[in-house]
Amino acid sequence: MPSTSNLVSPKLPKTDIKRVAILFSGGPAPTANAVIGSAAICFARAGIEVYGMKNGYTALVEYKDDSKIEEGKHYIRLDKQIGEGLRTSRGICIGTARVNPGKLLKKPIDLKDPEKTAPLMTVYKALRSMDVDALISIGGDDTLTTAAKFKLVMDALPDTEKRLKVIHLPKTIDNDYKGIDFTFGYFTAVEMLAAEIRNLLADSEATETGYIAQVMGRSAAWLAYGASIAGEGSLVIGLEDIHQNWYDSEPTVDPDTGKEILTKDGTPLMRQIFDVQKIVNRCVDVIQARELEGKTAFVAVVSEGLAEYLPLSEIKMCCSDDEYRSLKPDTFGHFPVSQLKYSARLGRLIAEEYKRRTGKSKKMVGLQFGYEVRCNQATAFDVILGSQIGVGAYKALAELDKNGVMISVGHTMDITYPVFEELIDMSRLRAHERPIGVGSDMHQLARYLEGWVKE
Repeated sequence: MPSTSNLVSPKLPKTDIKRVAILFSGGPAPTANAVIGSAAICFARAGIEVYGMKNGYTALVEYKDDSKIEEGKHYIRLDKQIGEGLRTSRGICIGTARVNPGKLLKKPIDLKDPEKTAPLMTVYKALRSMDVDALISIGGDDTLTTAAKFKLVMDALPDTEKRLKVIHLPKTIDNDYKGIDFTFGYFTAVEMLAAEIRNLLADSEATETGYIAQVMGRSAAWLAYGASIAGEGSLVIGLEDIHQNWYDSEPTVDPDTGKEILTKDGTPLMRQIFDVQKIVNRCVDVIQARELEGKTAFVAVVSEGLAEYLPLSEIKMCCSDDEYRSLKPDTFGHFPVSQLKYSARLGRLIAEEYKRRTGKSKKMVGLQFGYEVRCNQATAFDVILGSQIGVGAYKALAELDKNGVMISVGHTMDITYPVFEELIDMSRLRAHERPIGVGSDMHQLARYLEGWVKE
């Protein structure tokens, strides 16, 4: 008999899924517990057991054939009682770690190499020992890529082996994910950073001190743009704003030895750099444009990703000698951006250029914001968004029998399920990046609100 009410509870699903494992990988993000708790409570009410893996992939990667994944030590049961009250709490109830079992797989041919697939096969064996039917991973683009690689390993299993399903939930306050408009925790992080920017603006108005606020965002400046727009920053600059004509290259030098790093063919490893003076000039241009409007306050927001392309001479000016010598470039000659607080150096260069142009002194102070925003109390929007993403994981597995998909949520909280093949560059097994589009409405919003510079 059809229901005569609009207040109908979800029907219990007809599914072969009896037990799922859920894990969180990478850096924390606000709203993590809303995602975990919402997924857990739905599975539990449907009679499906939920194992929350502690500290990401750690226990799964360390599994041995003669060992056991232990409750309490390696995982916790997430049931209806645990799920209640979890959505609005801070932190990550199951912890996190940066263990990446898919890092050895760089291209499709690597999937045929038993040594390179071994870590993911260990994860598979560990989950099979727990009698798990599906894995739900929560994390950034690296974790998405690992989920896609795990799905490929499952697809390659013999027909006699049980294949586990895998669902991914997108997490990064950088908001640089293809396939979803906004990731959970992004607006919470923006809200906290915007409050800090507003505080700096009030201080700058009182003292005429200028501030350079460096915020997270390696390859995309969504966080910087959101913080500046919501916090009434005077100017925002991300890696996307570096014009192609500003780039150059230089040999990569090992800071510890002072020697050039060579490629396999014996030639210098070249790293891409940009002309820092171009940013300095833009900052001073905006300061002077604001002064023409009678505004002496100045707060610029810059994303940390700029540090990756600083000339080595500038990197050396950003840290102590010990810190400089400890820096290790990656295979592309890039240095770890989280260790490079370049805002103070940028401030000094801006002060020098301002004095050169005007003959007047202006104090400039650099600050770095980062870890303090990752477990901030979630906003209502992010709790709703995170909850819908968690429910989406349940619906994908228990109701829709999906596999190899990411949970995406649109502006009106409608759920979609983009497949991994849409989100991953399969030729190099890497997630597609999503920087702010130069000239897009979000990008131009900042330009309209900043001091207008006559070009």
